Amino acid sequence: MELIKPGINIDFVGKIKYAIIFSITLIIIGIGSVIYQGGLNPGIDFAGGSIIQVKFTQNVSADQIRSALKSTKLGNSTIQLFGTNEFLIRTAESFSDQTMLAANVEQPLTAAFNKNYEIRRVEVVGSKVGADFKRKAIIAVVLSWLAMLIYVGWRFEFRYGLGGILALVHDVIITIGAVSIMNMEFTISILAALIFIIGFSINDTIVTLDRIRENVKLNPKVNLRDTINLSINQTLSRTVLTSLTVFLTVLALYIFGGAVIRDFAFALLVGVVIGTYSSIYIACTIVLFFENMRLAKMKGNK
Repeated sequence: MELIKPGINIDFVGKIKYAIIFSITLIIIGIGSVIYQGGLNPGIDFAGGSIIQVKFTQNVSADQIRSALKSTKLGNSTIQLFGTNEFLIRTAESFSDQTMLAANVEQPLTAAFNKNYEIRRVEVVGSKVGADFKRKAIIAVVLSWLAMLIYVGWRFEFRYGLGGILALVHDVIITIGAVSIMNMEFTISILAALIFIIGFSINDTIVTLDRIRENVKLNPKVNLRDTINLSINQTLSRTVLTSLTVFLTVLALYIFGGAVIRDFAFALLVGVVIGTYSSIYIACTIVLFFENMRLAKMKGNK
């Protein structure tokens, strides 16, 4: 199956300047959002604390719940609508002890709403565990970048490896920026989405870079700019089909998967689109940049 007919000749390289401006704009907006909000909004996995999921059998509002919990340790907690009459109560307090949970959650809710509710989930993470997990998460992402840089640089050439790794950094930064703009919590689910995006993006990037390498070997005298355009066009049908399939699947998760995985699906949607775009424009731009530097150096030595 081919959505794009063979022999298509789109001048992707000719649009590189616009692509660079577009990428820089997205990165600046994303970083600006993170700075404006004082950093990412860490979830319980990284910040520590407790999440209590409560389902009510009657119509209630967040204000009613907050009023019921006002005199407890949950008085300053964040209360978020999670579904139909279902709420997430987030607090920095640790409710690992059942007695504390009963005194601060069950008793005040029972007094206000009788027994017309059900505590569906209680998650507790200590602050030290959250900080340690945050550090390990950052290390995991950085090590994945370095490992892929080493592999792609060894498998192809250093310029291909650098192009691939910068494309991954580009994708991760923009996805994190989108999460920040939407004021989503940065949770283990978002981290999982970032890891998926890294794998998806490098796979797509390697297919394009490998075709560039093959075409360079077949036609070494052809200008690299033309070779890159040819290679992207040759792999375009595969790229579009693969990315569109993943995108539609994730879109279905976002629409029908419910609130539990909506943030995860959103990060994936952004990552799939940006990852496909970066495979064409960011990775190939770096390869072309190194080639232009090499040619300029050769001319300078003459």
